Amino acid sequence: MITTIKEKENEKETILEPICYSNVNMFWGGIIAEVLARLGVQYIVISPGSRSGPLAVGCANNKKLKAIPILDERSAGFFGLGLAKQTHRPVALICSSGTAAANFYPAIIEARMSKVPLIVLTADRPGELRECHSGQTIDQIKLFGDYPAFYKELTLPEANIELFYYLRQTIAYAFERAMYPQGGPVHLNVPFRDPLAPVRDEHFLNWIKNFDANSFFDLEAKSYRGETLYSKPDADGLKIYKQLKNTKKGLIIVGTIQVEKTEEFVRQLVELSNELGWPVLAEGLSPVRNYESQFSNLITRYDVILRNNDIAQILKPEQVIQIGNLPTSKVLRAWLKANKPKTWVFENSSDNNDPLHGNTTFVRMHPMSLMRQYKESKSSHSNEEYSNLWKQVERQADGIISEYMSTCDAMFEGKAAWLLSKCLPKGTNVFAATSMPVRDVEYFWQRNNLELQMYFNRGANGIDGLVSTALGIAHCNKPSVLLIGDLSLLHDTNGLLIKKYFQGSLTIILINNNGGRLFEFLPIAQFRDIFEEFFATPQDMNFKKLAHCYGLEYYQTKTWEDFRELIKILPERGIRVIELITDSHFDVAFRKNLFKLTSESMKIE
Repeated sequence: MITTIKEKENEKETILEPICYSNVNMFWGGIIAEVLARLGVQYIVISPGSRSGPLAVGCANNKKLKAIPILDERSAGFFGLGLAKQTHRPVALICSSGTAAANFYPAIIEARMSKVPLIVLTADRPGELRECHSGQTIDQIKLFGDYPAFYKELTLPEANIELFYYLRQTIAYAFERAMYPQGGPVHLNVPFRDPLAPVRDEHFLNWIKNFDANSFFDLEAKSYRGETLYSKPDADGLKIYKQLKNTKKGLIIVGTIQVEKTEEFVRQLVELSNELGWPVLAEGLSPVRNYESQFSNLITRYDVILRNNDIAQILKPEQVIQIGNLPTSKVLRAWLKANKPKTWVFENSSDNNDPLHGNTTFVRMHPMSLMRQYKESKSSHSNEEYSNLWKQVERQADGIISEYMSTCDAMFEGKAAWLLSKCLPKGTNVFAATSMPVRDVEYFWQRNNLELQMYFNRGANGIDGLVSTALGIAHCNKPSVLLIGDLSLLHDTNGLLIKKYFQGSLTIILINNNGGRLFEFLPIAQFRDIFEEFFATPQDMNFKKLAHCYGLEYYQTKTWEDFRELIKILPERGIRVIELITDSHFDVAFRKNLFKLTSESMKIE
C-alpha cells in the first residue's frame, strides 16, 4: 500500500511519499497524478501558486512523472505544447487560481487548432469564495470557451470513496478526450478549500487507513492514436480511389502537417504518387522535402513557377488531393481558387479545412489510410505528360534559385533557410517560427535527404510562445534548431527562464531585421508616416547583452562561411543564439527581383 507522509526521527522536516495521505486535498492531488501517470502522461509542467498546492505536491512527488517548474504560465503552456508535439502524448499543465490560468489561453488555442493533446489543470477557490472579492479569484468556469475538447469542473475533495472513483474516471476520460478522436486540449477546473499544504489531518488519516491503493490504481495504461482509427481500406476509400486513378492532370498537395511516423508517411505517399503518376507539391514545413531521393516527381518551387501566368495556365489541374493544411504560398492558393479543381481534402477530424471554399469533398480519414487504398485497386499509371511538365519547370526554377543563393554574399535573410536545409546534421529537429521564417522555408528550403524533422505553430499563426515551444520540442531530445525573427524572440524571452531545467540542445537562428518586416510586403508599407512606429515596431535590442543576461552562448555571424561552420555540428547540450543582422529593404528588393527573374526565365518546351 502506498504510504503516508513520514517525519524524520528527531526532526520536523516532512518527507512526502508518492501519494500523500496527510489530508484529503493532498490525497485528491495524489490520485490525479497517479492516474495520469498510469495512463501514459510523462511530463507535468507546473507554474507556482498557493491554491494549486495539492496538485503540485501530488505531481512533483510522483516518480513516474517528470515535473518541470516554469514561472510564466504563458511560457509554461507553450513549453508543454512543444513537449506534446515531440512525444505525441498528452502533457499536463498546472497553475494556481486567478489570471494565472488566463495566461494558458494562447497555448490552448494553438493546441486546439494544431490538434496537440494537453491536459490543463487550473486550481480554483471554492464556491463560497467566488464573486465576493476574495483575492486572486476570477470566473474560471469554461474560461477557455469552446477551445478545449472537454471541460469539467471537479467537485470539491471529500473523504468519500465514491468520489474517489468519480475522480479516477473523470481523469481517465479527460485523458481519452485529449487523444481521441483527435488531439487537443482538455480543461479541468479543480477547486480546493484549505489546507493547501500537506499538514496532517488525523481524522482523515484514521478514515483512510484501510484504503486499498493497489486495487484502486489497477489501471491499464492506454495510449490512443488517431491514425489507427481508419487503418483499413474501406468501401468509401476504394470508391474515391477509382475516381482519382484515371485523372490525367492531378496533383497531390502536402501542406503543413506533422506526423508521428514520418518514414511510414513518406513511404506510403511515394507509393500513392507513383501509382497515380501525380506530382507532389510539398510545403517546406512538411516532412516531404527532406526525403528527396524517395520521390520521382517532387515539386518544391511551385510558388515561383505559378508566378508565370502562361505556365500557370498550362498547369491547371483537374483534381487535387490535399493532405494537411494548404501551404503558406499565397500564389498557390490564388491559383487554386481561380481554377477550382475538384479537391479531396483528407482530414481525420471534423474541421473545415478548406479556406478557399472550393469544389471540395472532405474525406474523414487519416492521410495514411488514403495511401493504403490503391493496394486494393491496382491500375496502370495515369498520363505522365502532366507530371513531366511540372518536373521540367521545377528543374529550371530550382536551378536559378540555387545559383542565386550560392553566389549571394550579402546577408539576405532567406539564405539562412536555404543553408539550414543543406548543412544541418541528419535528423535534426527544425522549428520554423511564424512570420517571415515560415515563408522563407516555403520559398527557399532546398530538397534534401537529411531526414530533418519539421515543427511549427501554424494553428493560429501567432508569434506567442515560439521560443517556449521550441524548447519543449528540444527538451530531452536530439539537437534542435529554431529559425526566428527578432520580434518573435522578444515576445517570448520569458521562455528562456527554463534554462535551469532544460535538458537538451537548442540553437536559435535569430534573423534580426529590426522589426516586423513581413508587413513590408503588404499595402500598409506604402504609408511610411505610420508604418515604422505602429507596424514594423523596431526595438533596437542588443541581443548579445540579452543572451548574456540569460547565460546563453552567443555568436554574431557576418559571413555565410561562418554560419555554415556554426550549424554543421550542433552542440549536445545548452541554448545558444546565432544572430544574423539583415537589411529589410535589401531583403524585400532581393526577393522581388529573384522571383521576377525566375518566373520570367522559365519556359515549357
